[in-house]
Amino acid sequence: MFGIPDLIALVISAFIILPVVVFLRQSGYLLMSLILGVKNPRLTVGSGTRIIKIGLFDIRKYYHLYSWFSYDSLKRQGKIAYIALYASPILLNTVVAITLNAMVANGMFEERATFFNRFVFYAFYFVLFDVIPMKTANGMPNNGLIIYEMLRYGKRTDFNDEPFLPSTSEVEEQYHEDVEKIEELKEHQKDQIEEEQENSNISKTEEREIKEEIEKDKQDNKEDLEEIKKQRKEQLEEYEDNKPD
Repeated sequence: MFGIPDLIALVISAFIILPVVVFLRQSGYLLMSLILGVKNPRLTVGSGTRIIKIGLFDIRKYYHLYSWFSYDSLKRQGKIAYIALYASPILLNTVVAITLNAMVANGMFEERATFFNRFVFYAFYFVLFDVIPMKTANGMPNNGLIIYEMLRYGKRTDFNDEPFLPSTSEVEEQYHEDVEKIEELKEHQKDQIEEEQENSNISKTEEREIKEEIEKDKQDNKEDLEEIKKQRKEQLEEYEDNKPD
C-alpha cells in the first residue's frame, strides 16, 4: 500500500534526486565542451522565469522540471569530437553511479543507503535510455543513436533538422521574446481589469443616480399628494362654512 513513507520518498526523488541526476547529466556536456573548446556555453537549470544567471549557469524558477546544455560552436569539430560530446553525459552519470554504488556496498552512507541507492537507480535509468539507440519525440535521435550514426556514417542520418543541442544565443533570444510576450499579456490583463472596474464604477454611478431619481419622484409624489389632501381639506372646510343651517 502506498503510504506516508512512500509519499516522502516520492517528494525527495522528484525535488532532490532527479534534479541532481539531470544536472550531472548535463554537466557532462559542459565539461566535455570545455575540453573541445566551446563558444558561449550555458547550463540552464530548470524552466520558467529566470531567478539568477551566474557565469555559465542560468537558474530558473522551476529548477526540478528540466535542465539543458546549450552552446554556439565548438573549436574542435569532427566525428571524434561529436562522439565525445554526446557520450559525455553517459560517461559522467555512469562514473558517478558506479562510484556511489561501490561506496554504499562498502558500508559507507549506511544511514542514507536508501537515498543513495535511489540516486544510483535514477543515474543508471538515464544511462540506459541514453545508450540504447532510439528516436524520441518528433523523430529526434537520442545520444546512443547519434553516436551510432557518427561511428557508422560520420554524420547524423535522421531527417530532423533541429539541432540536438540548442544554440545559447537562440535560447537567450527566445527567452527575451517569451518574457516580452508575458509582460504584454500581463499589461493587457491589467488594462482589462481596470476597464472592467471603470465600467463597474460607471454602472454603480448610474444605478445610484437612478435610485436618487426614483427617491426624488417619490418625494415629489408625496408632496403632490399632501397638496391634494390639503386642497380637499380646505374645500371641505369651505363647504361646511357655506352650508345653510
